[in-house]
Amino acid sequence: MSVALKKAEADTGYEADFYSWAMAQAKLLREGKLGDIDIANIAEELETLGRSERSALRSHYEILTLHLLKAAYQPKMHTKSWNASIANARNQIARLIEDNPGLKPQRDELFEMAYQDARRVAAAETGLLLKEFPRQAPFSRTNAEDFSFMPKPVKIIER
Repeated sequence: MSVALKKAEADTGYEADFYSWAMAQAKLLREGKLGDIDIANIAEELETLGRSERSALRSHYEILTLHLLKAAYQPKMHTKSWNASIANARNQIARLIEDNPGLKPQRDELFEMAYQDARRVAAAETGLLLKEFPRQAPFSRTNAEDFSFMPKPVKIIER
């Protein structure tokens, strides 16, 4: 281990001060001091960044499908705030895909996972039974992402 790396770790340890560590690592990379960089932690952070983008996409799909379900299953309670939430989720999804095209092949899987979570939250928020919401999304991912799409109201059979 070089003297420069030992000093960088002492001054800006990964565990002690992440920001300073990251800035020190970036400086070492820019200076071409590849032998001095903290390879293991940099690799870990890069993987974390990738997972974070994937998680953000799933989260936006969950918010989107939750509000689309609520709009369909509680049309009389539909508010402008739901519309804003739907529009915001669609904007965020489009931006994430534009900025991270490597996520495109994962959209259907993430949409399905998010729908299952949204279905449970929709049941909790609406007071309807979970079984009222279909196991498979009643709209496609493509429709959900479409700014002109809004699901048709669903008639709930009173029991």
